[in-house]
Amino acid sequence: MVFHDHAYLGNLYEQKGFDNIFEKYTVGPTFAINPGNAYLVAKNSPYKSVQDVIDAAGSGKTLRVAIQPGGVSEIGYTALKNAVRLQYPGMEDNLAPLNTGSQSDKNQAMFDGLADVINGSVQANEQYTRLPADDQKAMRFVWLTAREGTVKQANPEGMGGTSRDDLMKFVAPMVNVPMDESQNFTFDKEFFFIYNKETDPKIIAAMDVALEEIFKEGKVQETMKKSFFIPDFLPSNEARDYLKNKNDQYATIIKALKK
Repeated sequence: MVFHDHAYLGNLYEQKGFDNIFEKYTVGPTFAINPGNAYLVAKNSPYKSVQDVIDAAGSGKTLRVAIQPGGVSEIGYTALKNAVRLQYPGMEDNLAPLNTGSQSDKNQAMFDGLADVINGSVQANEQYTRLPADDQKAMRFVWLTAREGTVKQANPEGMGGTSRDDLMKFVAPMVNVPMDESQNFTFDKEFFFIYNKETDPKIIAAMDVALEEIFKEGKVQETMKKSFFIPDFLPSNEARDYLKNKNDQYATIIKALKK
């Protein structure tokens, strides 16, 4: 099947039904990144930046972050909470999750004033960022978790009415969410194949070859970028090591906050 980082994050967050994919399955090639994983506030919010959010939590205010628990939606929240812990030790619990479901549920939490920050995406929420400030549904991006180099690969027109240059204002190093003393947290939402353990290795190898040929042709990259996706082909062996390293890196943050 095709999945994204939720496949291993669900296990790290100990969500029911999620196994260790690196043990139970065979991880295959990556093929695309969705660089649009985002965090937003209401357009009339007093918090104008991620640092405002961190500082508010550090000063003792409780801020609610609407997420879908146990995966891509939560990893950015975990990173924000970790940033509060680093800058204001002991104050990280002032950043509180508002556990919801779908993107529409997260949006509604903001419309109703129940959430101070929500997880969203460029594709799903960009239209709300272009509404006038007095509209109940108006939002502002404060953070895109993707790496700077990833967003730079997007088409110049960006997504909807928001250009790539405008979106670059919300990624590191323009936005700082420290992961530790030396580096910022970043997260690319990557899509990859997962095979059953008993899958014939020849089938996996054939899929690698087929994808490599498709990417060499060059047309699929154009199609992906029209939908604000970034081409990202790694053959199975490379993808497996790369994704396991991501898993281990994020496990460190998640475990640190459980202490």
